[in-house]
Amino acid sequence: MSEDLGNFSMLELFRLEVDNQAAILSDGLLSLEQQDDPSKQLEALMRAAHSIKGAARMVDIDSGVRLAHAMEDCFVAAQNNDLVLKPQQIDLLLEGVDLLVAVSRDEAKAEQVDRLSDSISNISALPSPENEVGADTIPVYAEPANSDNFVSTSPPEEPVSDETSTTDAKPRAVLSATSGDKVADAVRVSAESLNRLVGLAGEVQVEARWLHPFSNALQQVKHRQAELIELLDHLNDSLLTSKSDEYSRTLAGEIHTKANRCRHLLSDRLMELDEFDRRLYGLGNRLHSEVIASRMRPFSDATKGYPRLVRDMARQLGKQVELKIEGLSTQVDRDILESIDAPLNHLIRNALDHGIEAPEQRLAAGKPERATLTVTATHNAGMLSIQVQDDGRGIDTAALREKITRRGMVTETMARELSETELLEFLFLPGFSTREKVTEISGRGVGLDVVHSTIQKMRGVARATTEPGNGTRFHLQLPITLSVVRVLLVEISGEPYAIPLARIDRTMKLDTSRIESLENRQYFTIDNQHVGVVFASQVLGSKVTPTVYDELPVVVLGERLNRSGLVVDRFMGERSLVVHALDPRLGKVQDISAASVLENGDPCLIIDVDDMLRSIDILIAGGRLDRINNGDTTTTTHAGKRILVVDDSITVREVERNMLATRGYHVDVAVDGMDGWNAVRMNDYDLIISDVDMPRMNGFEFVRLIKQDDRLHATPVMIVSYKDREEDRQSGLEAGADYYLAKGSFHDETLIDAVIDLIGTAE
Repeated sequence: MSEDLGNFSMLELFRLEVDNQAAILSDGLLSLEQQDDPSKQLEALMRAAHSIKGAARMVDIDSGVRLAHAMEDCFVAAQNNDLVLKPQQIDLLLEGVDLLVAVSRDEAKAEQVDRLSDSISNISALPSPENEVGADTIPVYAEPANSDNFVSTSPPEEPVSDETSTTDAKPRAVLSATSGDKVADAVRVSAESLNRLVGLAGEVQVEARWLHPFSNALQQVKHRQAELIELLDHLNDSLLTSKSDEYSRTLAGEIHTKANRCRHLLSDRLMELDEFDRRLYGLGNRLHSEVIASRMRPFSDATKGYPRLVRDMARQLGKQVELKIEGLSTQVDRDILESIDAPLNHLIRNALDHGIEAPEQRLAAGKPERATLTVTATHNAGMLSIQVQDDGRGIDTAALREKITRRGMVTETMARELSETELLEFLFLPGFSTREKVTEISGRGVGLDVVHSTIQKMRGVARATTEPGNGTRFHLQLPITLSVVRVLLVEISGEPYAIPLARIDRTMKLDTSRIESLENRQYFTIDNQHVGVVFASQVLGSKVTPTVYDELPVVVLGERLNRSGLVVDRFMGERSLVVHALDPRLGKVQDISAASVLENGDPCLIIDVDDMLRSIDILIAGGRLDRINNGDTTTTTHAGKRILVVDDSITVREVERNMLATRGYHVDVAVDGMDGWNAVRMNDYDLIISDVDMPRMNGFEFVRLIKQDDRLHATPVMIVSYKDREEDRQSGLEAGADYYLAKGSFHDETLIDAVIDLIGTAE
């Protein structure tokens, strides 16, 4: 790897060296359990340990020298057949790799290094676990590298030796590792520099496209010149047939000759300009593509630690696990690749601890002892699709219904009516876990909300499906890159806006005769489903009233169970746009995720589809939609006191909204603190009811913002939360809440009484 070393200190260079060699050590040690001829792997391991020892000596880190030297001696002994490395000894060496990384970061204690160095120096005396049968003859599996897109950690089905068929052997994780892959030369570039290159490449693209309209303008000049020459021809013919003097005829002939020369010269230069335009346009596109490609990395870069993770956890839990990783060469944006590590790590741990049964339980259920855990990455419909699937016990949906009912999250009646998809959404709520006992491996009380919130920040979606007794699958859908997005350009109130194609269900020209009304809401029907229709200009807060024609350009956003038809002025075609983040000082701009620059240099805002769908829900719930009626637009409004309900649970939102609406209150809803903050800044409310645990902005932060705002500080705020401890109540009141109510204890009259106590009746 070629690197610019000038900007790195010696300690930073040592850290880079350890990181590179530690990856070689980890992969090599995992491979030792699978190869018939470990000599080549041992040579690579010895050289890696030797390199770390030399680097540590150069920077005077004695602890690194001692530990690396002990590991090097161990590998040399194995090369000389004086030592046979068994799984428990490989465990110790892997611990040494981890400690070397800690040493490079000055995070290791001297006594840790001394203890482990001594253990590795005496590794041949390490006893085999009493309960591990055949430990001295651990079977070795060779996995051919069939494809760049697939790695299997499964051994062959046939037993390699008699010992491998022993049913009472200690369960183990069976792994394979690829080696010998040719790594291309690389240059280390900072993320900031790469981001600047992306921006400059986008500007080159814009500037390159400027020549084309300029060339078209010159073509117009050429046409005008041809018309002028034609008029000169007529003048010349007229002079020749008339009795004009010789001077006039000579002058006309010279004018005609020079005009023709100008025409030929302009034609030649235009041809050259057109050719230069084509070359520059192609060069700009290639430059942009290459710079964007430089941000892309194979999915395999994110999975290097998973074989080690699965191996260690499976041995710790006493389970047999076959790890399969598919789609290793799938290209992913570097920022996304770094961000998905924690969610995938969490899902793998959940699968190993929660989902996959012990070998005896699998045998009793008629399954093979060895479980299968599959991680798959593919490109699908312009999105990155990642699936983590196991063939374990699955999720007990009946127990899940009982748990959410017991915790007071929904009523028993509502729990029975929840579909499986709706039921599994509870897994992603903050603090929700199916595990009663907290462990170090999983079930730490954090739950899957960390997965959901991380994926949501990247404009992605996380879903779960399960088949009791046959396993669980988690599906993450993400943009392929955060730098470039494929969009549909639309015009709204005379301005261009971009809508990501991956979030568009369909586009259509909607005949206004298909629009119907029900309970003051307008909709049209597609696929036997009612889809609400709303003006994009109203959602975005534009003051321009759109003109309604017989056919309306409509963009259908969302998914099958939550779709809305967005009426725009016109479609402007598809584009690939470079994404430019908004200035962080603006905060979260409602309904907008980012910005870009069009080919003509005009700025363009990129719509945040999830945020817009929430805004549409608020407009629909409030009955404040502009109506489409043969070219006229009218707005439906409701009298009475207005209340905003802020809660990330759709069930709780709807229960509270219905309770308040039946008492005559005008109710809007928001799906989290950020959505609520956007709503209160745009509208006036008599009361705000908020949950506490919400993504993007929790309830306490939301209340503080309201109470610190000069316009909003007098608005009463009620907190309704599952947290009913005294310290929770005190935190809510200190944040500025006027009332604190526990969800687990309130019923209809309790909530209504509290509302009346704060703002009176609806009238």
